[in-house]
Amino acid sequence: MNARIWLALALVSLAAGSCASARPAPPAGIPGAVAPAFAAGLRDTLSQILRAGIRDSAFPGAVVVVGTRDSALISVAEGQLDWQPSPSTSMTTLWDMASLTKVVALTSAMMWLTENGRVDLSAPVQRYVPEFTGRGKEAVTVYHLLTHSSGLPAWRPLYKESEDPDAAMALAIATPLDTTPGIRMVYSDLGAIILGEIVARVSGQQFDAFVRERIFQPLGMRESMFRPPQQLRERIAPTEVDPWRQRHLRGEVHDENAFALGGVSAHAGLFSTGADMVRLARMYLGDGVLDGHRFVSRATIDRFTAVQDSSLSHRALGWETPNGTNSAGRLMSKRSFGHTGFTGTSFWVDRERGVFVILLSNRVNPTRERRGITGVRTAVADAVIGAVAR
Repeated sequence: MNARIWLALALVSLAAGSCASARPAPPAGIPGAVAPAFAAGLRDTLSQILRAGIRDSAFPGAVVVVGTRDSALISVAEGQLDWQPSPSTSMTTLWDMASLTKVVALTSAMMWLTENGRVDLSAPVQRYVPEFTGRGKEAVTVYHLLTHSSGLPAWRPLYKESEDPDAAMALAIATPLDTTPGIRMVYSDLGAIILGEIVARVSGQQFDAFVRERIFQPLGMRESMFRPPQQLRERIAPTEVDPWRQRHLRGEVHDENAFALGGVSAHAGLFSTGADMVRLARMYLGDGVLDGHRFVSRATIDRFTAVQDSSLSHRALGWETPNGTNSAGRLMSKRSFGHTGFTGTSFWVDRERGVFVILLSNRVNPTRERRGITGVRTAVADAVIGAVAR
């Protein structure tokens, strides 16, 4: 972490400390961030963190949103969409969500399917995808895929090995296991790809069509989509100058394997906005209810966001949980859950404190070698939780 980010972290501590001593105690059960003066102080701190990230070339622009089950309380947008002269970032900027696809689309879909009796987490994957065969694969369950304990390898270059989306999916399904299921955690894009195929086969719909109908539309997430149309290009944050595709990517998925799968996959490919992510976060803080519509039960959320086997990892079902070193920072409660995306996105919900923290950026612009996002994520999370903790 470089000097400017450390400076921003120091400002976080000073701002949180001064605000904590000066502000009146908020009503019981309501996060401290609702106090207007306090919110203004936190907004200034978050702006300084993002500006420091831009100065250090971590990303050309970013958005942070903080809120509760009722609303977004603070939104901060800094920088612009590209390093070249371009529009400023905003709550309506469309970002390549990368691996946030795994939770925003895939895990939310699995919650709905399990609650509605369409998928059994304890069932073998072969029940839903019969061609998922090979040594030891008969023992792999849907649960194993969701907890990244299936024994599948983390990745394989499908985009180099296949000529069309069907061939790429067939290769993912045919990939041999590296280890016996259930004995270790290996974060696997391949497992998520296969889970997306389960969603498609169980629902009888393409993965993107199912999540649009059962998740995005009911929750009012009108600008969450795969393969955004050309007319939205000017609102999309560019990602990498891709050496494989030989062009600066804008509006096509950054992940090469998702591109090989036709731009629609359960592991990557989703584009969305800060405004849409707020609606999803509010639903989770509302124990499955948003604007009077119940999406899933509280029991299902409890089940999917609890650590499953601490001897293997800190992971829940699909979701990550805080471990003191990840993007949740050092202060989130044990009841928190979230995830990150390779392009520079992150989404965290602290159920104990009733607050969400969303950070969206295009840190892979112009190259994935930029690493400054790690410090920014931690600084943002700690600034927010340090401010609302009582």
